[in-house]
Amino acid sequence: MPTDFGVPPNAEENRAQVERRLQDARAGGAVPETLRVEFRGRPIHVEVIDMPVDDLYYNPATHRVSAQRSHDPVREEQLAKDEWSDAGQRYLHHLLMAKPSDPHVRDPEFEKLMKSLEEFQQNEPGLISRDGVLVNGNTRRAALKELGVQTIRVGVLPVSCTWDDIRSVELSLQLRPDRRREYSYINRLMAVEEQVKLGLPFAAIAKLFHTTTPTLERDTWVLGQLRDLVKRSEHGQIKLRLMDFEDAQERFAELFRAYTKEKATNKERADTLLEYRLAAIVLDIAKTDIRAIRTDFREKYLEHRLPEARQAISPVPAKSVSIPGLNRSVPAPSSETAQARALTDSLLKAKATQRSGTAATPAQLAEANTSVSLLKDAFDESIQAAQDAIRKQKKRLAAPDRVIAAVDDLQQCVTDLVMARGNNSLDEGAFDDTLIALRQALTKVSTEASKSIQLPGEGLSWLREAVAGQR
Repeated sequence: MPTDFGVPPNAEENRAQVERRLQDARAGGAVPETLRVEFRGRPIHVEVIDMPVDDLYYNPATHRVSAQRSHDPVREEQLAKDEWSDAGQRYLHHLLMAKPSDPHVRDPEFEKLMKSLEEFQQNEPGLISRDGVLVNGNTRRAALKELGVQTIRVGVLPVSCTWDDIRSVELSLQLRPDRRREYSYINRLMAVEEQVKLGLPFAAIAKLFHTTTPTLERDTWVLGQLRDLVKRSEHGQIKLRLMDFEDAQERFAELFRAYTKEKATNKERADTLLEYRLAAIVLDIAKTDIRAIRTDFREKYLEHRLPEARQAISPVPAKSVSIPGLNRSVPAPSSETAQARALTDSLLKAKATQRSGTAATPAQLAEANTSVSLLKDAFDESIQAAQDAIRKQKKRLAAPDRVIAAVDDLQQCVTDLVMARGNNSLDEGAFDDTLIALRQALTKVSTEASKSIQLPGEGLSWLREAVAGQR
């Protein structure tokens, strides 16, 4: 069950201050400002007041930095011990400013927010509980503190607000289609997981997150894979963190599509494919290159390129697995799948050592760097060979190739437009007619592609949005 964090130390003073400021706002001559929020399943309008920035508390339950809390284990422990302490609140302040994929670095989006607040001030109010806990606007408060601004405009939730309400309201506000700054990839997955654990049906969660049930099924599968990767990377006190996969969203989406498609015909081959593609993701190989990894990847391309130490890795001999409660057993994973898993496990441990900082000795770090580098070279060379073979096997122009050819023509069109502008030779009417034809063609491409692809990637999602309303 979600944690109830109780109330912060200055809750009583904040409640009194909130009430005074609400009364002052009601007593003024102007129409009080209000903010519309979803509260317990229905829309309500809450009053907006100014509150001192330094009197408010960051929300320890915010989904915005859930994955990043593991960035610094010592500070995470301080935060878990007392969420309202200066140390805990300072850590939340740091994470709210940091880049989700690398909390050592300040997020460029945070810099943009600071610049906007400095130039235009606060356009939209945040939202607090009467105890002074920020339900929405945590990042804005961090930016205002950095700018030295003394007050922040906030809406005030009803007196009866609970921690369940705080979590629910935060999600409803952050997941609006017009939100300005989305949750990071991993934090969004964890927010979905939280709703699943609360017992909400997928249809209701899909509505809350403005997505579809198949997308949620994919996201829960991906988070399961991520948690398994973290567990498999652990050795001693060293392990990877969920946030280490922050930039792999598109690669995991494509992995899910490939795995699901292969699993429909042969689960063993699908499991083998899964392991080699997971290894490629851990090695930060590009999505377009990972596509060349198929079920025969090791046998045809990787085996003779692996470092000798990796070729010698022997998985635990496969045994049948008994089913509890039944007098039956099922075969264990094939030797090929076990080999692939052993390779991925060794890579995960090496990658965890690389990212462990001072937790690893210089000798361990040097060994890990060498191991990862050799495996990266082996995968790169194998993928190049696989891509060459795939190109040779093509007997006809496929749909992606036709799109590439069209892109080339459009690039040339840009050059032609520049030249036509120079000599005033553009036939504007004819050009407009061709753009209408292009729109019609793109609409048809979007329609047919959507019939073939159940979970669209970034490209098809863009196309569908671009031609929306044209059918």
